[in-house]
Amino acid sequence: MDISILGPFEAHISGRRLTPTAAKPAKLLALLAVEKGRTVALDDCIRELWPGHAPRTATAAIHTYVSKLRETLAVAAPGTDPKSVLRTRPGGYTLTPHSWSSDQEDFERLAERGHRAASAGDDAAASTQFRRSLALWKGAALSNIEAGPLLELRRTELEERRKVAYERCVAAELRLGRHYELLGELVAQAAVDRTNEQLHTHLMLALYRAGRRVQALQVYRDLRRQLVKELGLEPSPGVQALHRAILSADRSLHDAWIPAQDRRTA
Repeated sequence: MDISILGPFEAHISGRRLTPTAAKPAKLLALLAVEKGRTVALDDCIRELWPGHAPRTATAAIHTYVSKLRETLAVAAPGTDPKSVLRTRPGGYTLTPHSWSSDQEDFERLAERGHRAASAGDDAAASTQFRRSLALWKGAALSNIEAGPLLELRRTELEERRKVAYERCVAAELRLGRHYELLGELVAQAAVDRTNEQLHTHLMLALYRAGRRVQALQVYRDLRRQLVKELGLEPSPGVQALHRAILSADRSLHDAWIPAQDRRTA
């Protein structure tokens, strides 16, 4: 079974599409898929499909959706026992295909390799692994599913992991001196995520290293204005330290720069 979660949700088996066209069965399959072989309680299935108030027929409806999914499995993969793929467990259901391919799992595996490489100081390997992981994304996670509380939680978790992977990827690539290559995408990302301090710090540093000091200072002013307007906060000490370093043309900005208060003394 091939599962796509990092973008529109899709499920295929033997090349045939399994994703139901109806919203609730599709949401149920997405919930089972995103849990990656873990049992999803019947109560959780109901809570996801009917947030707020479930009808008295909710349990029967879930059973019907599961039966229909199994029928689709049987047609798509003749010779496969659909009940061994979509299993009934005490109190819930588990999706456990014999052969499983998930872009979510691929992303998590590659991103973890990137984190390990970054922690080991191997920026080139970190960049490679992070870029491979990020290339798996085809849009917002589960973008064609109207998520209930459980899928919304999983979507938020995945988006946060994506954001962290991107930020650490850019940090590694700045240490490799790739500021010119990063400028375009950083400008675009900062325009979308207008209060992300880490992202704006990367953009400020890339602009300064590219000889665009005035623009780097403007990024700081825009960020500060947005933080004050939306959150009533001043930029963090680290961002302020970078701003001061740019104002004073600190030579360390062309190296692997970190705020002065965070530098280790010999």
